[in-house]
Amino acid sequence: MSNVEKISVALTAEQLASVKEAINAGEYATTSEVVREAMRDWRLKRELRQEDVKHLRQLWDEGKASGSAGAVDFDQLRREARQRLEATNEPAGDGD
Repeated sequence: MSNVEKISVALTAEQLASVKEAINAGEYATTSEVVREAMRDWRLKRELRQEDVKHLRQLWDEGKASGSAGAVDFDQLRREARQRLEATNEPAGDGD
């Protein structure tokens, strides 16, 4: 193991119970092993999240560079939606 520094970590009673349970079950020899594995998992998860953000930024930039999809007239869309709503709320004819 490389240069090791001791630090203090505060855990909830539930977290500590889980750590002790894993040690008592023989999954880990010490609490330090549990924390080191948790740190490795955290680091990997963090790296994956950073890659996801990088990929999303790339997709965003590609989308912006592809040009405008055309202007959307939201007022016109709202009028059409109201017309459709009114048409569905009109009473049905009496069959004359």
